Amino acid sequence: MGVETLKQQFRAQAQAAAGLDIAYIGIVNGLFSALHALGDASPDALAQRCGVDPGYVRRWCDAGYAFGYLDEAGAGFGLTETGAAMRPDAPETLMPVVIQAMLAAHMAERAAGLMKTGARPGEQVLAERETILPWFGAMLEGNFGPLFESAICPGVPAFQEVDARGGLAVDLGCGNGWYLRALARRCPHLSGLGLDGFEENVSQAARLAKAAGLEGRIRFAAGDIMDFNLDEPADLIAMNRALHHVWDRREAVFGILRDHLKPGGVAVIWEPNWPAERAALRDPARRGLAFQNLSEHVQGNHLLRPDEIVAAFAAVDMPAETYLFAGGNEAVVVGRRR
Repeated sequence: MGVETLKQQFRAQAQAAAGLDIAYIGIVNGLFSALHALGDASPDALAQRCGVDPGYVRRWCDAGYAFGYLDEAGAGFGLTETGAAMRPDAPETLMPVVIQAMLAAHMAERAAGLMKTGARPGEQVLAERETILPWFGAMLEGNFGPLFESAICPGVPAFQEVDARGGLAVDLGCGNGWYLRALARRCPHLSGLGLDGFEENVSQAARLAKAAGLEGRIRFAAGDIMDFNLDEPADLIAMNRALHHVWDRREAVFGILRDHLKPGGVAVIWEPNWPAERAALRDPARRGLAFQNLSEHVQGNHLLRPDEIVAAFAAVDMPAETYLFAGGNEAVVVGRRR
């Protein structure tokens, strides 16, 4: 492959990235949703509807038109099919892809700057961009909610067991609460408690649960996995893509999981499945894991293999089973207290 061909390929990729940037601006400022509600509108009317600066909106509309998100309509613009799919509440919304792309760019910039010193500033990097953190939970929900409801929840017997006895499910690191909301929809007899270290996430989770009519069954509170208390032991404790954030303290973490469960209760750990062989990362379906592992390093973490999690359960006398989903890219490890 010649150098000129490579340049053309990279220019095309750079242009696609710019298109995602334009989509991101529209999503976080509510422009796609507002234009959908208005039908079509001038840039000034759109700016007024969203409470943002008209000068920025005029130029965003030109860019949205250039990238095929908007079409001319009357004296202003309307959404194309692609633009309509950017709305966060659109069926099969493209929002999670866009938010993830912007988060990836942020993490790449941080990794580039930190590589010389070796510093690993931790999870605080997620809050360094004020427009990203409020969308982090929605991104996870869009990416993983359908998989959980269609495959993981019905495919892991522990969820049905807890529902059958009307037990308590606790979600550690609950984010915007999407996991508990999905679990409550699938399992109508259980109750839930979500804990998270970010107050903004807790507020958002409570608001979304109320909007879904679930506030009587699930509740949320600020809490730290290393220091929380329950009024009674739980039937199920979930850690949804959160264990790798505290893996350096795993001996304490798994002891806490065991001690906060009823006899026969289960801890359900969902993690990206880091492959045992490096060659697997060349698979296009797994390339994202390699980048995620780099971004996790910035936060002081690394991705885990399921056998590592099974071994950590065994160290606290909890036998465990592993379930694989999404072509093996997602691992759910269930440990049971004797």
